[in-house]
Amino acid sequence: MSTTVGKLIEYIDADLHAEYVLERYREGRTGKDTSVSNPKFDFAPVKFKPMKKIPDGITSFEELDSGHPAHKIFSQRGIPREHWKSIYYCSNFFEFTNSLIPNKYPSLEGDHPRMIIPFFDEDGEMFAYQGRAFGNEKPKYYTIILDETKPKIFGLDRLQKDKEYFVVEGPIDSLFLPNTIAVAQSDLRVPYDKSLCTLVPDNEPRNKEIVRQIEKFIDEGYRVTLWPQTIKYKDINDMVDGGMTQDEILEIIHTHTYQGLVAKTNFVNWKKI
Repeated sequence: MSTTVGKLIEYIDADLHAEYVLERYREGRTGKDTSVSNPKFDFAPVKFKPMKKIPDGITSFEELDSGHPAHKIFSQRGIPREHWKSIYYCSNFFEFTNSLIPNKYPSLEGDHPRMIIPFFDEDGEMFAYQGRAFGNEKPKYYTIILDETKPKIFGLDRLQKDKEYFVVEGPIDSLFLPNTIAVAQSDLRVPYDKSLCTLVPDNEPRNKEIVRQIEKFIDEGYRVTLWPQTIKYKDINDMVDGGMTQDEILEIIHTHTYQGLVAKTNFVNWKKI
């Protein structure tokens, strides 16, 4: 930010300025399968590892004033309150990223606010983050990697590897289910115990990439959730927005998770391409 603009903003109410910036960029059960030993999920309470230093320039949604426009948008998503402290608001995404990776964005033209979703490792160290758009900004997500040696997995700071766990695509989706991690891509395979793992792809039976990946998961022996046709939502966040509860979502996952030959049969009926 230039010195001149910085001086001007000093004279503008902070909440009004934040609202102005955001407004500029804001526009937008089910039969049981008995041939698979459907996992009886037994989850312990979420345990967060203590987070180490968080970079300057971002503020957790837990700390934002309830009247802040970004707080209003965030709260509408229904994200469980225990996660609010680990998701952040950033008023100038390009400028913030340049403070961590010099000259990542040579030009600050078009800089705008984004939600910051940090990826923490098992020790609570931030090694990557996503910048999610509040409105119709393109792209919807920017993914910034700070340490290429770490696996790009969201939720490692709270994953209990010795318990049944889920793998989903979207980091925000993972916040609605217990003991769940996200990989921010359609390939949901992770380098942990396959016998404890249930892969929960997005509900996109007409998406060629999703369909191709699911077929691969089934061929490799993973347990895979295939959403029933009664579910019209694309992902778990959409289901929550549509009024579904965590228990309802878990019940559908439990009754529509398949493996082996039964998975292959149900997959043929599920895909639409």
